[in-house]
Amino acid sequence: MRTSLASVSLGLVALLSISGCTFSGTSGSAGEAADPDQRIVVNNFRAPVADWALESDAAYILSLSGCLETLTRYDEEQGKIVPSLATEWTQVSPLEWDFTIREGVTFQDGTVLDAAAVVGSLQNVLDAEVPARAFSTTVVSEVTAVDESTVRITTPTESPLVPYRLASVNTGILSPAAFEGETVDPFGHCTGPFEPVSEKPKQSLTVDRNEDYWGGEVQLAGAEIRFITDGATRTAQIQTGEADVSLSIPVSGLAALEADPNVSVLKADSPRTATLYMNNGRAPFDDVDFRKAVRSALDLEALAASVYEGAAIPATGPFAPSEPWAIEGAAVPQQDVGAAKELLSSAGYSADRPLEIVAIVERAEFADVATVIQENLKTVGVPVKITTKEYAAVEPDLLSGNYDMVLSQRNRLIDIADPIGFLTADYTCEGSYNLSHFCNPEYDKLVAQAATTADAAERYTLYAEAGQILQDEAVNIWLVNEQAIDAVRTDLQAHVQDPLSRYVLRAETAKSAS
Repeated sequence: MRTSLASVSLGLVALLSISGCTFSGTSGSAGEAADPDQRIVVNNFRAPVADWALESDAAYILSLSGCLETLTRYDEEQGKIVPSLATEWTQVSPLEWDFTIREGVTFQDGTVLDAAAVVGSLQNVLDAEVPARAFSTTVVSEVTAVDESTVRITTPTESPLVPYRLASVNTGILSPAAFEGETVDPFGHCTGPFEPVSEKPKQSLTVDRNEDYWGGEVQLAGAEIRFITDGATRTAQIQTGEADVSLSIPVSGLAALEADPNVSVLKADSPRTATLYMNNGRAPFDDVDFRKAVRSALDLEALAASVYEGAAIPATGPFAPSEPWAIEGAAVPQQDVGAAKELLSSAGYSADRPLEIVAIVERAEFADVATVIQENLKTVGVPVKITTKEYAAVEPDLLSGNYDMVLSQRNRLIDIADPIGFLTADYTCEGSYNLSHFCNPEYDKLVAQAATTADAAERYTLYAEAGQILQDEAVNIWLVNEQAIDAVRTDLQAHVQDPLSRYVLRAETAKSAS
């Protein structure tokens, strides 16, 4: 049968208004002539940490840089999955999906895009030692070429969300030559509007216009993508004009940028929640009463009003209230110092050592958030010390369970544009991104059932039931629902904000003549 895009995009359309703002913002200087010789600077908040392996977060860098493209694509303006390197797709059996490859596309090295090249690229991701969360052997059993222009994706169980998985940036397609060396080489091997030409490791990536882009004329001559983890620096460079786009602007920089006539601040609701992750796998966090005590000790409303200056709303749990899979009747947990102390007593807690909170430096506000949490927990007799680290430095410890608490943020739709990716990777017993080290067979059963449920309303009910388990078990403390906040110079044209930070440089992106 032909898949129905209307049904699979229903939940995302419902998600697009968390607090009444638009999902994406646009900026441009309409009426001014674009200069085809212009180059721009984009400040990104994270650098690639695993060379250019597609199964890693490096895929996001390649995607936002206009290099990497996927078979399908989530269109943030239409709120649905649309064609990209595949023109159409059909579910030919309960376990098989066929994708028709777009004709007339060549890689930047001149190689023709065909089914064999697509299979080779996707197989590389499947074979990775740590596969991508959206595209792994647990959800995809085989990728084969039916003919020169058709790729078949076979799944171990019926999966209605295969087109969503093929929109994940981790399933981006590179030419066969990209995989000939010991590490993946994207240089000259993408299909996108921009071609990577040089890099300064952990500092920047430079791209040039792809003169033979299949999707139309590319408006910019090129760009430099800088990897700047410090939010204050990203803010300063957009104001001075050193950068044309700065992603993930901290709240502390908003007032100055909003007062600058040469800068446009773009805000969009996003399915991103700032979270206090707790290591459920070791004491004292292995006791549910202790975790509940931490939750009762925190004042989320005061946190949102102070550190976030009202630019975020207190979280009610793992989902935002307006999401179609939200827990019905969920309310913001209220601070109750007395209840927290009783729960600590029930857990048999004794303050034999300070507990550590790691604040990820890529989010500038997390240092202040950690301080607020430290003070809240001090009130109930839980001593806390604060450490700040780059995410890349702390991730191995998080995955291995060598930590107490970490402040980070997770976008529920970043793996695939449906919460099944988040719920599976982050909280199932064998989840590949289970930083909380939580395991509950009842929860796993619900998520497995949801993954094979085609009816969206039924699937969302199962998501809500799974979310209720996470909330009842106080697995983590979901602090605030954040907005995506980016800033661009006003002479930038045709820029569309993507709250998931996958698409920044596009063929139509342009800049006015100086």
